[in-house]
Amino acid sequence: MIRLLLVEDQILLRDGLKRLLESKTDLQVVGEAGDGKAAIAQVEALIPDIVLMDVRMPIMDGVTATQQINQQFPAVKVLVLTTFADDEYVGQAMQAGAIGYLLKDTPTEDLAIAIRSAHKGYTQFAPGLFKKVFSHPTAPEPSPKNSMTNLAELTPREREVLSLVATGANNREIAEVLNISEKTVKNHISNILMRLNLRDRTQAAVYAHSFLLQSSNSIHLEG
Repeated sequence: MIRLLLVEDQILLRDGLKRLLESKTDLQVVGEAGDGKAAIAQVEALIPDIVLMDVRMPIMDGVTATQQINQQFPAVKVLVLTTFADDEYVGQAMQAGAIGYLLKDTPTEDLAIAIRSAHKGYTQFAPGLFKKVFSHPTAPEPSPKNSMTNLAELTPREREVLSLVATGANNREIAEVLNISEKTVKNHISNILMRLNLRDRTQAAVYAHSFLLQSSNSIHLEG
């Protein structure tokens, strides 16, 4: 059973979303909140698996709440669910530590699938939002055409690190799994970003999810 916390300031919308999600036998709404501050308190009290987080809310917005939840409760995954597809919001949410960004017009079945995938650690995006993560005025957007070629330039260890980054693991967790130091992990990540022409860890995670984990040559690590 995947335990969900719904964070949405519109009560009618929150109630409707709750009914739709709880129609799925493997999803359970364990709590609700109407703003980011209340969401953090609910996460502390309930420790849900997934937080469905709106962006624009009173008292504390969803991006700020996502950042604080990610810092204080790293095991809890935040999946943004909003009506706003602005580049700025998408980028801010992912930088804050969200595992995905979906829109409220997502069909219920697709939303349920995204929640299950996010629970497994896979990054989720609404159609058309993938490019927004890579948009940057000074950095060229990585080309899917060359993605697998660039991937081949990584060492086996760097591919292992990239696979773990895609699951949402932090540097300490990656170091423990691979039995290396956190400093070595940081060095590997720096090399990965340079070789793949990526801006930051968020882009690396999205890249891995789209090209490495879906590749027939991807690495399957057992914990």
